[in-house]
Amino acid sequence: MLYLSSLLITCSLLQTLSAAPAIQPHLTPLDNGPTEPDPNYQLWNSASTTYPEPVRGKLGASILGPHNIDLERQNADLLAPPTTDHGQLENLKWPFSLSHTRLSEGGWAREQNTDVLPIATELAGVNMRLEAGAIRQVPRTMLYELHWHKTAEGDARISTMTPEGQVFVGDVSEGDLWYFPAGHPHSIQARNTTGDGAEFLLIFDSGHFSEDATFLLTDWLAHVPKSVLAKNFGVSDLTAFDHIPEKELYIFPSSAPPEDPTADMVIPNNTPNPYTFALSKVIPTKSTGGSVKVVDSRTFKVANKISAVEVVVEAGGMSSGEARVTVFASSTNAHTYNFQAGDIGYVPPSYGHYVENAGNTTLKFLEIFHGGNVQDISLTQWLALTPPSLVKAHLGFSDELIGKLSKIKQEVV
Repeated sequence: MLYLSSLLITCSLLQTLSAAPAIQPHLTPLDNGPTEPDPNYQLWNSASTTYPEPVRGKLGASILGPHNIDLERQNADLLAPPTTDHGQLENLKWPFSLSHTRLSEGGWAREQNTDVLPIATELAGVNMRLEAGAIRQVPRTMLYELHWHKTAEGDARISTMTPEGQVFVGDVSEGDLWYFPAGHPHSIQARNTTGDGAEFLLIFDSGHFSEDATFLLTDWLAHVPKSVLAKNFGVSDLTAFDHIPEKELYIFPSSAPPEDPTADMVIPNNTPNPYTFALSKVIPTKSTGGSVKVVDSRTFKVANKISAVEVVVEAGGMSSGEARVTVFASSTNAHTYNFQAGDIGYVPPSYGHYVENAGNTTLKFLEIFHGGNVQDISLTQWLALTPPSLVKAHLGFSDELIGKLSKIKQEVV
C-alpha cells in the first residue's frame, strides 16, 4: 500500500528473511533494454550469489576498481536503482550494525541519532541488551521514551515514579512495550525467566538524544557532598554513603528480581494509568497482505508523545514501511532502499512511500510516529474518495480502474 505520511516515522526491521526477489509492477514500462519486461524489479538480495554491478539493462557499467561486495549485495537498489528513482535525497537508512556499541558488565547498548542519521531530527533509537538480573541504572531524562520489547528476547521489569509521588512497577514480555514520560525517574531490569536476560528497543522523541548523556543516579550522588546527602536523607552518619560509586553505573549486574512484581513494590501501584502495554495480546487487524497492531494514546493512555504500529507483511505483500522501500520527496526526487534485520529507516513528514516484502517469507517491522496518535494517508483511499473527474484529469485513470479503488483504508495489500 502506498502511503502519504503526515507524521514522522522510524522503522526498525525486526525480521527480514529475504530470498528470491519479488517483481514490482510499474504502470509505464521504461526503455531500459529490449529484454526487460519490467526494468524496476530488485536485481539481487543479500542472499544472492550474483556479482553486484551498477548495471540495469543497457544502463550503467561494471566497476573496475575495488568495491565491497557484501555491502552492495545488501543494497541492490542503491547500486543499481530502479529507473523510477531520480534526483537526490538525504540518507534515510542506518543499520544498527554500524553503530558504536557501548559495552558494560552486564550488557551493551548501541544507538541511532542525528550523529549517524542527520535527517532523523525528531526520533532516536537505542538497541539495548541486559543479562539476567542486570540493571539499566535509574535515569531521569527530559525526553519521552517508548520502549519496545523485541521478539523472543526475554522478559524485563520496569519501575517509575511520577512527580506527584505515584509509583508503577510492572513486567513486560516478548512483543510488549512500556513508556516513560519526560522527567519521570525510572529503571529497567532483566528478569531471569529465560536465563538470557532481555533485549529491547528504546525510542526517544528527539533525534539529538544520546544514551551517553542521560541523567544517572550514581553520577549525580557521586558529585554531591556527603554532608548534603546526610541532611537530605535525615541521617547523621556520613559513612552511610561510603559505598556510593565514584564513577557512574550505567548497565551493571545484579541479582534477578523476584518472580512476583508485587514483591518489588514499596507501595502498591497507584498511578491513574499503567506504564506498560501488553501489545503481544492485542488481536491484529488483518488485511489481504498481512496485519497490523496499532498502539497510541487512544489505547495506551500515558503514551501521548510517541505511537507505533507493528506491521506484518506476507511474502510479496506491500505496506508503508520496510524490506524494499521507495520514498518520494516531491520535485521528482525519489530513492529506493533495501533493509535487513536491525536496520532503521526514517521517513520525513509528507513523504510518499511504500514498503514491499521482497523476500519469500513473512516480514515483520515497526513504524514509530512522533505524536500521540497514529496518522497517515492511504493513496488508494485518497484517490477513491476524490471526485473521479479530478482523478481522470490528473492521472488518466479509466472509470473501471477508479471503480476498483478501495474507499476503505487497507493497511497491507
